[in-house]
Amino acid sequence: MRRRHFVHKALTTAAGAAALGAALGCRDEKGPGATAGAVQGPKVRWRLASSFPRGLDTIFAASDVLARRVEALTGGAFTIKVHAAGEIVPGLEVLDAAQQGSVDVAHTASYYFTGKNPALAFDTCVPFGLSARQHLAWLNEGGGLDLIRSVYSDFNVVNFPGGNTGAQMGGWFKREIGGASDLTGLKMRIPGLGGQVMSRLGATVQVLAGGDIFPALERGAIDATEWVGPYDDEKLGFHKIAKFYYYPGWWEPGPALTFLVNKRAWEKLPKLYQEVFETASSEAGLTMQTRYDQKNPAALGRLLAAGVKLRPFGEEILTAAHRVSEELLREQAARDAAYRKLFEHWDKARQGMFAWFGTAERAYADFMFKPPHD
Repeated sequence: MRRRHFVHKALTTAAGAAALGAALGCRDEKGPGATAGAVQGPKVRWRLASSFPRGLDTIFAASDVLARRVEALTGGAFTIKVHAAGEIVPGLEVLDAAQQGSVDVAHTASYYFTGKNPALAFDTCVPFGLSARQHLAWLNEGGGLDLIRSVYSDFNVVNFPGGNTGAQMGGWFKREIGGASDLTGLKMRIPGLGGQVMSRLGATVQVLAGGDIFPALERGAIDATEWVGPYDDEKLGFHKIAKFYYYPGWWEPGPALTFLVNKRAWEKLPKLYQEVFETASSEAGLTMQTRYDQKNPAALGRLLAAGVKLRPFGEEILTAAHRVSEELLREQAARDAAYRKLFEHWDKARQGMFAWFGTAERAYADFMFKPPHD
C-alpha cells in the first residue's frame, strides 16, 4: 500500500487525527493562552493562486477545502491563503507564479499550458480520453503521476491531483447541428486540442476567457461555446442566448485539475506537513467531483424547464472528431520523443481501461442511465 494512501486512511479516522496531533506536538493543557490542538512546530504560511474566479464556486472551492484541511490537521501551524484569478496574477499565469516562487502553490488545469509543453495536456485530459475515475487510476496507480512530474520538473514545480469535473457537456449552440458539414464556418469558442479538432472539421475557433464568452455569444461574434456542465453553465447564463445544449463533451471526458507547488517551497516543508498536504489535496479533489455530481442533475433540470433543447452529437460528428483527434495525438508523438513516451504509456492504459469499463460498467449504464428529454 502506498504511504500516502495509508496516511489518507489514517487521517480520516479519529485515531489517525489524534496520532497526527501527538506527532506534531499538540498541546491540550488548560489555562490562559493555551490553544487546544496548537502545534509546537514550524509556522508555515503559503499563498495559493487559482486559475478560477470565486463565482465558479465548485472548482474554486477545491482550494478552500485544501487550505482548511491543511490548517486543521496541523492545528493552525501550516496555513494557505487562497487567492482567486486576478487577485495576484491572471488565471492563465499561475504556473509562472508558482514556478518563480511568487506564490507557493497554484490550482489550475494543466492543459492551459500546452503552449509551454504539449504533453501537459495528459495531466488534464485529451479528446476521447479517460473518464474521471480512469484518469485518477492512471495517475495514482498506473504510473501516470510520475510521468507528468517528469514533465513538470522543467518548471520547478511538483504537481498533485486536485479535482475533476467529470464528463463535460458538448456546449451551447444557437442552431441545431446535424452532420459534420454543419460545423463548416461555425464560430465556436473552444480551446486546446478540442479546438484543434473542431478547426480541422471546418469550424472557426476562438479562445475566449470565461468573462468574455457571454457578450461574444450575445452580439453574434460566436455561434457556439463550450464551458463545463449544467451547474457552471447555468451560472454563466449561456441558455439565455443559445438554446441547443449538446452532449457529450468528447474533448473533455474527465478533465482533471491540479495543484502545482513550487519545488523549493515543497522541499522546505517538514515531511509530516508534506503528508498533510498530499492528504488534503486528495480530499479537495474528491470534494470537487462529488459536488459536481450532486449539483449538475438539479441544474440540468432547471435548464430544461427554462426551455433548453438537449441534443446528442450525431454518430457522424463523433466518428469524424475521433478520427481527427487520434491523428493529432499521433502527429505530435511523431515529432516529440518525450511526448511519444507519455502518450504510449497513457494509450496502453486507455485501451485496457476501456476494455474493462466496456463490460460491467457499460452494460449497467446502457440499461439504467437514460438522458432526460427536453
